[in-house]
Amino acid sequence: MSSSTSSLVNKAAPGAPYFTPAQEPPAGTALAGDAAPAPASTPTPTLFQPLQIRAMALQNRFAVSPMCQYSAADGHVTDWHFAHLSQFFLRGVALTIVEATAVTANGRITPEDSGLWKDSQKEPLRRIVDFAHSQGQKMGIQLAHAGRKASTVAPWLRAAHAAEPWLSAESFLAAPENGGWADNVWGPSAIPFADGYATPKAMTAEDIAGFVRSFAEAARRAVDVGFDCIEIHGAHGYLLSEFLSPLSNRRTDRYGGSFENRTRLLFEVIAAVRAVVPASFPLLLRVSATEWMEHAAGTVGASWDLEQTIRLAKLLPDAGVDLLDVSSGGNHPDQKIELHPYHQVNLAGRIREELRKEGKKLLIGAVGLITTAEMARSIVQEGKDQAAAGSGSGSGSGAGAASQDTAVEVAEESGPTTQADLVLIGRQLLREPEFVLRCAQNLGVDVKWPNQYHRAHWRKGEKL
Repeated sequence: MSSSTSSLVNKAAPGAPYFTPAQEPPAGTALAGDAAPAPASTPTPTLFQPLQIRAMALQNRFAVSPMCQYSAADGHVTDWHFAHLSQFFLRGVALTIVEATAVTANGRITPEDSGLWKDSQKEPLRRIVDFAHSQGQKMGIQLAHAGRKASTVAPWLRAAHAAEPWLSAESFLAAPENGGWADNVWGPSAIPFADGYATPKAMTAEDIAGFVRSFAEAARRAVDVGFDCIEIHGAHGYLLSEFLSPLSNRRTDRYGGSFENRTRLLFEVIAAVRAVVPASFPLLLRVSATEWMEHAAGTVGASWDLEQTIRLAKLLPDAGVDLLDVSSGGNHPDQKIELHPYHQVNLAGRIREELRKEGKKLLIGAVGLITTAEMARSIVQEGKDQAAAGSGSGSGSGAGAASQDTAVEVAEESGPTTQADLVLIGRQLLREPEFVLRCAQNLGVDVKWPNQYHRAHWRKGEKL
C-alpha cells in the first residue's frame, strides 16, 4: 500500500466514548476554498467569524435558544431530547443551549421539565453532551427556577382545551395526582402571575439561602457533565425575574424595594455559580429587558424596564458574567408587546451601545423572530471602523477569533452600530433545522458540512 493511500483514514472523533468520524473542522465553520478554515483576514461576514468566550471557541455566531420540551421524566431528559438537540449539532450551530433546567423539583414549569437537582439527572445529559463534542460543537445549559409560574401543565394541553367553556382556568394547574405541587410554589411575594396560577408562598430567608445553594449545586453538576457554559435564567417572569420586578416583588426586607435590593438575589446566584465553575468557564445570563408594562404604570405601578436593564448590564462584567442574552416580557398577563421582527433586537442594540459608551466588556446576545440570513447578518455585522465583538472578563483570544480589542475585516458595513455579538435562534430552527447552512449559502459563505452529508451540499452560487 502506498504511503498516500495509507494516510487516508476515517479518523475517530477524539474523546468520544464510541466511534464516530471526526469533524475537522466542525460543521458551520467558514471555509477558504474547499478544505481549510477561512483566515480572519478574508471578507467573511461577522456572522460566520469565530467568537471566543473565555475557554469556549465558537466557529460562528449562531446559538440554539433554550426551548422547553416538557418531555422529561422526573427531571431526567429522554431520547426525545437527544433527537431534538442532536439535529442542531449536525447542521452547523456553534452553541446549543439546553432548555430551562430546574435547580429544585418545585422550580419546574411543568412536572415534565428537565432538572439538575440530583445526581441521577446527570447521565442522560452527559450522553447528549458527549455526542455534541464528538461533532466538534459546544453545549450550554440554562439553569432556572419557575417561581410563581410553576406547577402548570404542558402548553399544548392548554392550547388544545382553550375553547372548552367547561374548563376553568384552575384546570391549567398540574393536579397533585399528575405530579403537581401547587401548594409548594415559591415567589418573592404572595402574588399569583394570573388567574389559574398558584398563589406562591413568599420565600423566607431560609428558602432563599437554600435556593442559592441549589443553583450552585446544579452548576457544579453541569460542569461535571461536561457542558461548555451555563446560562442563568433571569427572564420571562420566572423566579429571578420576579425578584427583579416591583410588579411581583413587594418585599420589605433586603430583597425588595430598591434596585439594589431587587437585584440582590440575582447577584448572589451569579456569585454562587461563579464560585463553583472554573475561571475559564463562560457564564451567560438571560433577562427580560422590559416587561412591556409602561402603559399600565398608572394602575399597576412601576415595572422592570430598559433603563434598569442597562443599569444592571453595567454591573455584570465585574460580577463575572460574559454574555447578556436579551429577551423581554413574561411577568404580567397585561403586557403589550410592540411586536415586529426587531422588537427585541433593538433592545439588545441599545444595551450594547450604552455598555460600549462606558467601555464595558460584555457580549450581547439577540433573540426573537430572527428568521432570515440577512437579518441575522445585519444584527452582528461589524464594520471596518468598529471594534470587533469580543468576550467578557477573563476571555481568551483564540486563533482567528474576534475579541474586544481587535478588528475583523468584513465584507460589508452594517450601519452605525452592531446590535449583538451572538444570535440565538429558537422556533426558526424547529421549522428549519438547516437554517445555519442555508444562511451561509444565501450569504455566499462556503461552510463545512458534516462529512457524512457532503453529498448533499448545495452548489456554489445556488440561491435558496
